[in-house]
Formats: sequence, structure tokens, C-alpha cells
Amino acid sequence: MKILVIGSGGREHAIVRRLSRDSIPHELHAAPGNPGIGQLATLHPVPVGDLDALVALSRQLRPDLVVVGPEAPLVAGLADRLRSQGITVFGPGAEAARLEGSKSWAKEIMAAAGVPTAASVTVHDTSALEAGLDQVNPDGAVPYVVKADGLAAGKGVVVTDDRLEALAHGRAVLDAGGSLVLEEYLDGPEVSLFCLCDGQRAVPLQPAQDFKRAMEGDEGPNTGGMGAYSPLPWAPEGLVDEVVRTVAQPTLTELARRGTPFVGTLFCGLALTARGVRVVEFNVRFGDPETQVVLERLASDLAPLLLAAAQGDLSAVPAPVWSEDAAATVVIASEGYPASSRTGDEIGGIEAAEAGEATHVIHAGTAQDAQGRLVSAGGRVLCVVATGADLATARQRALDGVDAVQLEGSHHRRDIARAAAEGTVGA
Repeated sequence: MKILVIGSGGREHAIVRRLSRDSIPHELHAAPGNPGIGQLATLHPVPVGDLDALVALSRQLRPDLVVVGPEAPLVAGLADRLRSQGITVFGPGAEAARLEGSKSWAKEIMAAAGVPTAASVTVHDTSALEAGLDQVNPDGAVPYVVKADGLAAGKGVVVTDDRLEALAHGRAVLDAGGSLVLEEYLDGPEVSLFCLCDGQRAVPLQPAQDFKRAMEGDEGPNTGGMGAYSPLPWAPEGLVDEVVRTVAQPTLTELARRGTPFVGTLFCGLALTARGVRVVEFNVRFGDPETQVVLERLASDLAPLLLAAAQGDLSAVPAPVWSEDAAATVVIASEGYPASSRTGDEIGGIEAAEAGEATHVIHAGTAQDAQGRLVSAGGRVLCVVATGADLATARQRALDGVDAVQLEGSHHRRDIARAAAEGTVGA
């Protein structure tokens, strides 16, 4: 099968890597890709934001399947444009992609579908900001949850006990012309569950947990994700079936009813609260870094699942098969991330990291400079992924791999999957 993967980050490297390990070889292409992806696929230097050029490339290659990795081109309508050219695409059209592109619209869909989520209010101007906070945080309840309504690469959310900080973030978003969703805080551990969708039905993958805060102990600002692990030994039995029944399937049914069937990955970001499962957010693509651990545990082929979803009939392929092994990934971030990202620093030690047992390195923000050196080119630069018979083994192998990598000024979290390995999640 000829497959074109759109994107240049760790998520796309993980997807290409898993496709390269299918039982039947594929002809793999990526646009624009990165140096790690380039070891597995033919790269095409087309920016993710240039939809015209991506359509032209797809028409030239005529792939059997296009997999759109990032959310921005999906929200901008790339999948619609490719489908109009007769190209088979894994990824939702622009209208369905509003589930991620507009948090307020996602709330509207969840309300119509009866999907459990946090109480919220949408605010469009600063005059309504304080009253909105009081509405979702009555009697001074904390923390405050303030979310930019549009795409923010995982960094548009502030969760704080400081009312002044909440107001400052809200005003900054509103003054920039955006709108806000103010939410009640959801207690309990968070879970990420990807569901592959064909417009009618959802096939769940294995759940994972990611770590959004920049610093250990879940301190510091939100990021795009600093690490993840799977499986979740602490998750209640039947969780996946419950999420499909109460969250994913009702959402798909509601979108189909509106004439905007959802084809692609429905990423259900969940909180397991004292009152039950609640949706924190929807995304419309594979999440990064959770993709790296979930796909590492996939023991059956990936391409047939993506193709069947894109063609509208997941019932035509067998359900995915999963390894019993645990997987953990630790992100190596550049100096200053997430507030800023120092780039251009030479990277070393990748071969040494991959020499560790059951360990590999995913490129997330890398490039080759004019001298051919591998250098940092983003906030999250590399991810070290490892597997093991249990989480304790997987996380230690990943950390050992991180220790082998050299990147000046970089930082990472050493507590990824620690609580789960020690049996203290939610304790």
C-alpha cells in the first residue's frame, strides 16, 4: 500500500514507524516529515500549512491512503479538499474537526449527545469574564479552569488557584480576539483514549495517561505533553467499553445526524472523577506523546485499520490485537520550553539510547543543519520510548535512554509513570 503521512512531529514519526512494522511492506511517504521519519519514508518538503501544495503532492503521488497527523490542517479543511480529488483520507473534514477547533462547539455537541462533561460557560468579552468565573466556580471554589476556545497546541489552558492569574489569562485571550471556555475543575486521574472512527462506529485503542505539566510533580505550565505510558493498571475494569458506549458512540451518532460524519481518530481526553467518567476535551487526531506508547503496544497491523476507517467500514477488518507489555515514553524538551524553545543545538547519543533493551528514539522537533548535523528544531525535541514486562521496567529503560542523549540545556521529567508503577495513582 502507498501511504502518505502529513506532519513533522513525534506523532507522525510514531505512526510511520508502526506502519513500517506491518506484516506487509508499505511504500511510505511523509510531508514534510523529519530526520527520524526520513529513515523510514520518502520525504517531501511541503509545509503542513500549505494546503494547496499538499493537495498537489497527493494528486502527484496518488497514494492509497493519506493520514493527516496534526489538527491545524484538519480544521483548515485539508481532508475535505483531498476527498474532493477522490483521495482516501484518514482524518475528519473541517466541520467535524471543530470538535477540537472550537471547545464551545464541542460542548454543544456533547450536550446534544448526552455526553458527560464539565459544567462550563463560554465568554466572548472581558465584561463577562468575572461573572463567568463566579458561575463555574461558585463560593470561591478552586481551581479555576480557563481555556482558549480555539487551537492552542495543548498550551491554551490555565488551571490555577489564583484568581488574578485566571483573569489575566482570560483577558489575554479575549484581548487577542479569541473567546474562552470557563469550566468547573474535574478531580481524579486523567485518561486518554483514542477511538478509530469510520463515520458510524468507533474501534477503541488501548488507554494511556500523559503528563501535561512541564515539571515533576505536575508543577509548572501546561505543555503539549512531557511523557506517557500504557497500560493503566489502576483503571477500572470495563472503562474502555464504558467510554465507547457513553462518549464516543453518542458523539459519532450526533455528528452523523447533523450530516458531518466523523472519520479519523476521536481522541477522548477523560477525567475519572468521584462522580464517574467526564470528558475534559476532544481532539480530532492522535495525541502526542500518547501515540508513541499506544502504537508501540499494537501487535497487529495498523494500515488496514486506518484504511477501513477511511473507507467507511471498520467492521470489515479484525479488531486490533495488543501486547501484554507496558510502554513508557519520556520527552526531552529544549531549554525554555514551553515559554520559548531554543533551537539549533546539536543532538548526540541517539545510537547509545537505542542500544538499550527494547528502547527507541522518536524525533519530534529535529532537523539537519547545513553541515548535516542533527540539531534541535522545536520545543519537544526527542522522545525515548521503551517497553518492558511491567511499567517499572519500561519507565526505567526509557529514563536510561534519556540519560544517554546529549542536548545542551534540555530538560525532562523523571516521574513519568512512577505513581502507576508504584500503585499510587489516585491514592
